[in-house]
Order: sequence, then C-alpha cells, then structure tokens
Amino acid sequence: MASKPPVSVFILAKDEEQKIGPALESVAWAAEVVVIDSFSTDATPDIAARHGARVVQVAFKRFGELRQEGVRHTTQPWIFSLDSDERCTPEAREEILRIVADPASADADHVPRRNFLLGRAIRHGGWYPDYRQPQLFRRGRMTYVASDEVHEGWTLDGRLGRMANPIAQIPYRTLAEAVAKMNRYTSLGVAKQERARASAGFTQAFLRASWAFFKTYVLQLGLLDGGPGLVIAVLRFENSFYKHAKLIENRLPPRSGP
Repeated sequence: MASKPPVSVFILAKDEEQKIGPALESVAWAAEVVVIDSFSTDATPDIAARHGARVVQVAFKRFGELRQEGVRHTTQPWIFSLDSDERCTPEAREEILRIVADPASADADHVPRRNFLLGRAIRHGGWYPDYRQPQLFRRGRMTYVASDEVHEGWTLDGRLGRMANPIAQIPYRTLAEAVAKMNRYTSLGVAKQERARASAGFTQAFLRASWAFFKTYVLQLGLLDGGPGLVIAVLRFENSFYKHAKLIENRLPPRSGP
C-alpha cells in the first residue's frame, strides 16, 4: 500500500454484481478502495472483497448520507468517488496521479464522464462532459449535503478545478433499467422538492418536460447521436414530467375510500 498513490476510492453499491467488478478493476491502483454497500442480496460484497476492497454495510436512507459515509470510512489524503457504473480510464488515472502529486493542485476537481448507451458513445444531449459533484477532492475540503435524497449537493472549502480526461460510464445495461432508475430517482426527489417548496401543476409539469426534451434533443444536439440520442431526450422528458407529477400526487389529501 505504501507504494500506491495516497488516494482512497469509495464506491456506492447495492445489488450491483453485474457492474462492480470492472469498476473495482479500474481503480486497483489506489491505496485504498472502500465499497459502501447497502445490504446487497446478490454477490456484490463477495466480488468487492475478492478485488481487495473493504466492504462497509450502510442502510440506504439518502444518497447524501451514503456519500458522507464514504468519506468517513476512507483514510487517505485524497478521495475519489466512483459509482459502480463508472470506470476510471487509464488517461484519467494518469491525470489523477499528477494532481495528487502536485501541492499546487486545486482542492477538488470535476471529472468529465463519457457515457455509453445502446453500445454507442454519447457526445451530445448534455451527456458529455456530464459533470456531477466533484469526484476527486482533498480530505476535509468537501462535504456532501447529507439531507439530499438524490442529486446530492456539496460544499467546498477551497479551489475547484476540472480534469481534462474523462472516465467512462455505462449508466444503463438495458432500457428497462433506465426506466426503473428514472422511476426510483423521481420518487426519491419528492422530499427534496417539498423542502424547497417547489411549485407544481400538471400544465407546468408538461411544459417543463417538453422544454427538457427540446433542450436535450435540439439545443444540445442530441439528434446527432441517432436513436440513443432520441432515447435520452425521451428519458429527460419522462424524468422531468414525473418529478413534478409525483410532487402533485404527494400533496393530494389522503383518500378515505376507493
């Protein structure tokens, strides 16, 4: 471990036996790899252990809490957050090694992600560079918003940079998985919207969803990605519409009968 770079990787997982192995192989270079597992019922913990990762069991409540647990259970000066459907490419690894070796580096970095859908690398439609929270950061400089159920926020005490080399992501193995994930995330997001006192109405939901489709497919040139680009635009429409429709549903008075 002493010869490896001072980087801890944490990966969130639950029932990810089809994805976790390649993710772990892509970060075998790090000094420490921790899998935050939410009591998987498949072989995910066993696969993680076979790859030399330390497995920590944490019951799922919110993604913000899970990411904070990831930080808490790591030990190295630098932390790299990787999801089970992401892969650290050799080019990204080399850039990370340069960053952590340079005392003048930024305190956190956004990491570009190259997404693949239906066997095709997606270049438009907002799917590249597709930054999420900064994925590489110095210990003690960044925290996640633990109260966020999904699309968790973050705060940084320091300077923010951007890596040039992308990691890879295969967010959905099948379209059924894409629809299931959309359904889960829009349900999780209701509580976050309620805290923000978001407005909601069916006309508003449709108009926002239509705008999401137009922005993704036309303004962000998703049409240039062919069929997968159209699928992404439709998923954006559904995600936006059901996010708002579920908020409306949540505000309905309780029903006393059929």
